[in-house]
Formats: sequence, C-alpha cells, structure tokens
Amino acid sequence: MERVEDLLARDFGTLPDLIRRHAANQPDKLAIADGDAQITYAELDRAMDRAAAALQRDGTAQGQAVAIVSYPSVAQSIVFLAAVRAGSIAAPIQPSATPEQIAGMVEDSGANLVFLDRANADALAGQTMSARIVMLEELDQWLAPEESTPTPVEIAPLDGFNIIYSSGTTGIPKGIVQSHTMRWQHLSRNSTAGFDTAVTLLATPLYSNTTLVSFLPTLAWGGTVVLMKKFDARCYLELAQQYRATHTMLVPVQYQRIMALPDFDSFDLSAFRFKTCTSAPFKAELKRDILNRWPGKLVEYYGMTEGGASFILVADENPDKLHTVGKLSPGHEALLLDEDGNEVAPGEMGEIVGRSPAMMNGYHKREGATRDAEYHDAEGRRWIRHGDVGRIDEDGFLILMDRKKDMIISGGFNIYPSDLEAVLAQHPAVADCTVVGVPSEEWGETPVGFYVPRPGAAASAEEVRAAVNEKLGKTQRLSKLYVTDELPRSAIGKVLKRELRDRLAQGEFEGVNA
Repeated sequence: MERVEDLLARDFGTLPDLIRRHAANQPDKLAIADGDAQITYAELDRAMDRAAAALQRDGTAQGQAVAIVSYPSVAQSIVFLAAVRAGSIAAPIQPSATPEQIAGMVEDSGANLVFLDRANADALAGQTMSARIVMLEELDQWLAPEESTPTPVEIAPLDGFNIIYSSGTTGIPKGIVQSHTMRWQHLSRNSTAGFDTAVTLLATPLYSNTTLVSFLPTLAWGGTVVLMKKFDARCYLELAQQYRATHTMLVPVQYQRIMALPDFDSFDLSAFRFKTCTSAPFKAELKRDILNRWPGKLVEYYGMTEGGASFILVADENPDKLHTVGKLSPGHEALLLDEDGNEVAPGEMGEIVGRSPAMMNGYHKREGATRDAEYHDAEGRRWIRHGDVGRIDEDGFLILMDRKKDMIISGGFNIYPSDLEAVLAQHPAVADCTVVGVPSEEWGETPVGFYVPRPGAAASAEEVRAAVNEKLGKTQRLSKLYVTDELPRSAIGKVLKRELRDRLAQGEFEGVNA
C-alpha cells in the first residue's frame, strides 16, 4: 500500500482519500476531539461515507454547496469533510453574523441543506430560505444507514473544495471559492511541519481559512485535531496541557491574552513543537515574549484567503526581523505597485500583488468583484491584489504598513494607521488601540484613535493624546482620542474599523474623550 507521504508528493489528490488511508493504517488513532465528543480515523471515515451518502440521498448535487452554521465540533467536521467526499462544496458560515446575513450567505451559496448546531439555533430566526435545516445534534438520525457508501464521484483539480465568506459588517459577504488543487497545495507543502505526529489545538472557527490551514493538513498527514468551541485563554492552556498539544494556530489577540495570564509559566507546554500565527498584525514585542517563554518554533504566515503570495517568518531563526512578516514562500511571486500600476523601486512602498499555485477560483457569483481583485501583468499572467501596502527590505523581508483601504489621506499626505498605532500602544496607559481615518472639512481626512485603558491607569485620554502627538509628525497627529471598554473584533481577531467609524458617525463616542 502506498504511503501517505508518497500520495502527498503527487501533483494532485484529495483529502478524503488520505483520510481513507489513515482509517486503514491507523484505525484507532484519535482524529478529532472537541471537548464533548471524539472520533477515531476509522469512525471518521465511516461517518464521512454515511454523511456523503445522505447528502446524495437528499439531492445535494456534485458541485453544490453544503452550508454549515456552527461552532467548531466533531459533528461540524464530519459534515464539512463529507461534503468534500461527495464532490460538493463545504460552505461553513460565521454564526456571529446577523440572521439576515446568514440567510443571505446560505442563499448565495446555493445550498439545499444547512446544518445548524443548537448553540446557534437562533442564528436563522425569522428567516425564510429554500434550504432545509438539519440540526447537528440530530446528525446520527440524519445519516444514511450503517455500511452506506456514497456514489463515487470524479473530482477535477479546479472543482470547488470550499467557500469561505469574507468578513463584513454590512451586506452579504463575498464567497471565496477555493479549489481542490488550491487545497492540495496547502496540504502537500507541509511536509516538514510534523503534522503526522501532531496534536493540533485550534481555538478559531472552521469558517475561517486561519483555522483550515492547520485543521486540514493535520488530518491529511494523520495527526490529531483538538477543537475549542469558544476561545478562553485559561481553558486553552488547560487543554494544551491535557492533550500534550504539539501544534497550534492562534491569532495575535489570542496570543496576547494567553501570555498576559499571571500563571502562564505554571502550565506544562513542553510538548509544543510548532506554533503559528496569521490574520492580523502581530507585534514584535509579543513575538519576542512568546519566543522567550513558550517552547517550540514560532512561525508567522502572511497571505490572503483568496491566495496570491504567502510570506513566512520563522521567528526563532530571525530574531532581528520580528517587525516583518518574513520572506516569500517557495514557488510564490510578489510585486509592489504604485498608484499607476507600475512596479516600485527596491525598498519603496507599494501595493502588494501576488501569484502562486494556490489561488482562489474567484468570488462566488461575483465576476465584477473577482476582476477587481485581480491584476494582470504585461504577459497576461493573473495575480491577486492583497489590498495591503508594504515594502521589502534589503534582505527580502516584507514590512507591512497597512490595508490600502485604511490608509488616511490628510492634506494630501499619506498616513498609515499602523505607524500611529505603534506609538499609541507604547503609552503605559494603553492596553489595546487602533486608529482610523474620518472625514474632515479642513484636511479631507484626519486620524482618530481609540484605546482600551490599562487597569488603574491615571492618565486621561487628552493626556495620552498629547503625549502621543509629541512623538508623531505634524501631519500624523491624532485629532481626537476616545476611550472604549473594548475594540470590536472579528472571530479571528481583526479590529472592525468600519464598525468604529459607523459608531463614531452615530455619535456613540461623544463626550467620552477628555
């Protein structure tokens, strides 16, 4: 029988076939646990067959989406993987969206079935949809009978594997269609990450590519996945210790909360070999703290759910580059462009565009949005616009500046919020912060800050603003600074700047700055 590593060395294959091989080679090995349930590889393979057969029985066609609205769980994982085995497209949807948005995403996906867990039973309250709801707690009753198998399907490389809906605070988010060949690239390139013997602890949702880039390779290589339904810093450390976790993917705000626990150093984390981070700005000081106190490698990934180019920073091997997001991943290409679409000179800032073997098919049913996300060079080659501005240093490491859409143009000057946030974060009274641009009659736009004060901080917002502005250039200075109990964040830790702008425009922060 061909080894799994030999299968993964092929140009193309499918994840369900790899799981089938693990079920034969290591049937009793734990595949997935979620705190309430667990499943071995043999049980997972059997459940995937029964669920795939049930999807076909209920009329889900090859190439049709299967919607899932759930917290991470064994049951959610079964449905996700069964959809892929049946040749359908897994479409996990964020339960934190509004009922109208969730129903809109289900309709947009074209799913005839939507799987819902009881914890999110109200997620579709009052909504009318063409899709039928199946409760995940009743999955056993819905599954096809024991020994059922799905009708075999032939999967082509560009067939859809999953749809990931981009985050958004208004309207229906765009569905990013990732193909089987894109996912195969993610699985096969992890040959040195040790996922075959991994116990991967994940605390982010399965509707996010942040989670899937660790969840799927762990199962592809035959490791064990431990899922947290909801993140809690202390619970995370308790699970890491209980399961002897070796691998993890966390977003920066999760690392921050874990490292801030007073008794962090009392937990036994000696089994860790591979820690990764992505999805949001990762402060150099936080990386350094993790390197000093948490065993194992620390690797930061920068890239797009849509694909394009990926950059990798192996933090422990590059302690003098912690302010960067690393170097280009092998086989990936990137360009930095000016406002006219011309490549900038070495060392200069520009908009990042990238291309690689792992790029999305496009946005589901949105040809115009897909075209807007693409860049085609003089040779007609397709690149993906990252939407970020950065520069590459003399050693080939990428330094991110900001999202292009978040750049503030004030009095004709380009202002990068990340520069201001870095200064604001250094103030002893500031626990968390962000900066956004708001309309200004005098300057066109002006920077405004928001911060969460440290417990016991004596400085007023006006005192903090004055101290910060002394360290900023004249065109960068904060026009106002507001205090807030917390910054609104997505489930993967990104600050929702649009929400802050909307709340500010509605007058919510009036009178809260000193």
